[in-house]
Amino acid sequence: MEEITKTKEELERTKMELGILYEISNAMRTTLKLDEILYIILTGVTAHIGLGFNRALLFLVNEKDGLIEGKMGIGPETGEEANRIWSQIEADKMDLEDLINAYKISGSANDVTESGFNPQIKRLKIPLREQSGGILALGVLDGMPLHLTGETIQNYAHDPVLQILKTDELIVVPLKAKDKVNGLILADNFITKEPITKDDIRMLIMLANQAGLAIENSQLYERTVMRAHSDSLTELWNHGYFQYILQVEIEKAKAGSLPLSLIMLDIDDFKVYNDALGHQAGDNILKELAVILKNQSRKMDYVCRYGGEEFTIILPQTDKNETFVIAERLRERILKHPFSHKEILPSQQLTASLGVSSFPKDGSSPSQLILASDKALYQAKSKGKNSTCC
Repeated sequence: MEEITKTKEELERTKMELGILYEISNAMRTTLKLDEILYIILTGVTAHIGLGFNRALLFLVNEKDGLIEGKMGIGPETGEEANRIWSQIEADKMDLEDLINAYKISGSANDVTESGFNPQIKRLKIPLREQSGGILALGVLDGMPLHLTGETIQNYAHDPVLQILKTDELIVVPLKAKDKVNGLILADNFITKEPITKDDIRMLIMLANQAGLAIENSQLYERTVMRAHSDSLTELWNHGYFQYILQVEIEKAKAGSLPLSLIMLDIDDFKVYNDALGHQAGDNILKELAVILKNQSRKMDYVCRYGGEEFTIILPQTDKNETFVIAERLRERILKHPFSHKEILPSQQLTASLGVSSFPKDGSSPSQLILASDKALYQAKSKGKNSTCC
């Protein structure tokens, strides 16, 4: 009789575990956006109707730069905050679907689930080297779960992640896709102090196996979208995406009563260069210029190839005076760059003319802003080229 009861309990637990994993898996299939995928995974790890850990962090491997990068952290920072969050979730009778939908609707984690340490985690970039990468590099390179208890965690006292978490016990589980580690989930119970059991680890490993594939699919999708919207020669945003994103940013500027500016840039006497040296040499100039524009622009800006030797830069939350300073800095940087065979040009230098327009003063629609910056560019050409006009 006792054996039958034990078997029934095990069956009930297995049924519950499969139900949790099924619900999280279904949620991951509802989107291809990476930030939403990451949020769903961590919500599944921390939700009371999920795996029930107090906190969870997610890191992704950046193979190109040899780094492990912090992407998201969910969980409270103090016991008081934990009680407030958990009480609110219970009062609102929020299930896993409710928590996920709250994020999708708002576009960012709301105050129920946002963690104060999230910005700290997102700033972390750990070298993918066994000697200096600590527990993260160990998790990626070994590709095996790492359970740090009160005894073993002291060996990693100076680890940057543990410096933030200040926890007594931690589980690190690799995320895999096709036997390749593409990220890590870290989880702990620093508020409740409940020990991490073998069942907890087994569940987290099963979730991680599905999460790794979901992340890979999302990254493949994002790369496909990027290619569709990129100019094949310069790898900048193409003309079609420029038109789309300019409309989006103007709507944001209108809604928030914020400034927005546009730079139109054209290479001076580019036809002379192309005619003398051929289009292949001209293509090399365009690629070099694209790198300069990208490197000299801010992360928030959109650098686009408008067509031919014309480029545009959309500058959100930037007024005309600030944009003029940025445009002049670009112009001077182009002037100083050692482009090959630039001596064949009339000025013996490769230069650019730039036109600047701003919302709302110069227009409230994409076509009006483009026309205004185009007119300013024509004015810069008329003044003798190698100049910036508003």
